[in-house]
Amino acid sequence: MPESPAPTLIPGRAPVPVYRGMDRAALDRQYTPSHRVPDLRAYLDRYARDSANARRRHPVLTGLPYGPHPAETLDYFPAPDGLDGPAGPDGPPPLLVFVHGGNWQELSKDDSAFPAPPLLRAGAAVAVVGYGLAPATRLDDMVAMVRRAVHWLHRHADALGFAPDRLHLAGHSAGAHLAAMALLPRVPGTPHHGPDVSAAIAGATLLSGMYDLEPVRLCYVNDALALDPAAAHRNSPLHHLPPRLPPVVLARGADETAEYARQHALMAAALRPRTALTDLVAPAHNHFSLPYALAAPGSPLGTAVLTALARGGPRSVPAGRSSRE
Repeated sequence: MPESPAPTLIPGRAPVPVYRGMDRAALDRQYTPSHRVPDLRAYLDRYARDSANARRRHPVLTGLPYGPHPAETLDYFPAPDGLDGPAGPDGPPPLLVFVHGGNWQELSKDDSAFPAPPLLRAGAAVAVVGYGLAPATRLDDMVAMVRRAVHWLHRHADALGFAPDRLHLAGHSAGAHLAAMALLPRVPGTPHHGPDVSAAIAGATLLSGMYDLEPVRLCYVNDALALDPAAAHRNSPLHHLPPRLPPVVLARGADETAEYARQHALMAAALRPRTALTDLVAPAHNHFSLPYALAAPGSPLGTAVLTALARGGPRSVPAGRSSRE
């Protein structure tokens, strides 16, 4: 993830608040989760190494095109045969679709297959989605790309070998934002967001996401995104949630910045009356370690995700569940 730039101080001039009483330097720091960890590079190197190992050790179809842009490709890991996991003894398995983070401007599907192995061992199929990055790709187009990926996977469920009514969407950080946008049937007045795939999604898992982009627009992240107020609003899922949604697992690490914690709390409050919500704060995790718990057996997050995959239906998770375990 890009580091926030060092603040420029003008002698004799007081810092100017830009959002919730924070000046630009303070807001930049709030949206730089890497300052909460001692070595960001260690996490990114581990993502790449573990993703390469996942592709080496498990059958995978790589670089499947789902749209016209060169970045619109995905990797598909078929569920192993003969495992009595979420698929049970009968019927095709569920699919978990993972959308990577990176502040909408870094990482790729190649770095993001590391959550697949425990999901595969549990009997699920896994798809890892690539999409265009800023500044070359606009956020509206990234939203459309992820929606096209879900649409393509759902249309090819039989050929790929998973149950079309058991497609679960998960995302981390910027990927959680893009996954949340895919839950929206449409944003009024917005023709740019691609096909409506909301009915194809059986459940969603959103990890350490940003759901209101107004503060993002005002911090260094926008140097790459170039959002104006209208673009920030139409791409803020918090403001456009429909009355009903599939079950959602919403999680963050305990060691996150105050702004990431606030974004999580706002999204939880908005989701609770609309869906069966599992709201989790993982005490042993930070922003970058949390995706490793996505399907970790025995962890609250892993248990919630695997339970959702096993049950598969639109009302499979008890409403209002909350955990700080």
